[in-house]
Amino acid sequence: MKQIRDFRVKAYDRLNEDNYIIELGCDEELPAIKAGNFAEIQVPQTADVFLRRPFSILDADHKNRSLKFYVKAIGKGTRKLGELAEGTKVNLIFPLGNSFNTDHIRHALIAGGGSGIAPFILLAKELKEKKIKTIFLLGARTREDVFLADEFAKYGEVLITTEDGSLGDKGLITQHSIFSKHDFPYDKIFTCGPDPMMKAVARIAAKKGVNCEASLENMMACGFGACLCCVTETLDGNKCVCTAGPVFDTKYLKWQI
Repeated sequence: MKQIRDFRVKAYDRLNEDNYIIELGCDEELPAIKAGNFAEIQVPQTADVFLRRPFSILDADHKNRSLKFYVKAIGKGTRKLGELAEGTKVNLIFPLGNSFNTDHIRHALIAGGGSGIAPFILLAKELKEKKIKTIFLLGARTREDVFLADEFAKYGEVLITTEDGSLGDKGLITQHSIFSKHDFPYDKIFTCGPDPMMKAVARIAAKKGVNCEASLENMMACGFGACLCCVTETLDGNKCVCTAGPVFDTKYLKWQI
């Protein structure tokens, strides 16, 4: 059930100059939150950031009534959100969107490129609870851009690609040797990241006959399907990512791939 609620800044985990995790806490119990859900966050204390910003829910702690979000500071809103003092009030609309489908899986592969790691801690926990063997494949430009590898390692084996070869396999995430092996035991791929990366992962999944779900990162200004700025083409017509997604089975997406 969607809620509009005030949270307060509890803590930051500074990953580097431009990337951080923000933890927000509230006084009331959290509603049910599923892997893939997101929140629309109002950036406080600024006169030139009008629209809320959408962020995947990285993790939810119901006992301590707090939510964590991974944020890449790329504009005024995301930078301001990372400069708030502890205790600052922040208003959220949440939980929004649909969730990943983890039914009938034995062996999962999670492919996250860059900031596409954002929805995957909650998913990792769900897969572990269901005793589903999971491999994490993280892609980045350099080793300095690889985040949360140690956290993902709590839930399964972590593989890494970097474009400059400074960590793990050299190349794009889809060039990792895991995809070229004759034995491909995964019966589900979950992916999030830049569109070209997700499209490439979807092509591989289709070629191997493996189901694939992608969490799209379209700009979502309202979260309710009113502004229509997040529309994506599907085989069933145009859909708002914020309401029909953000998670889509890639075989239903009308991607130009």
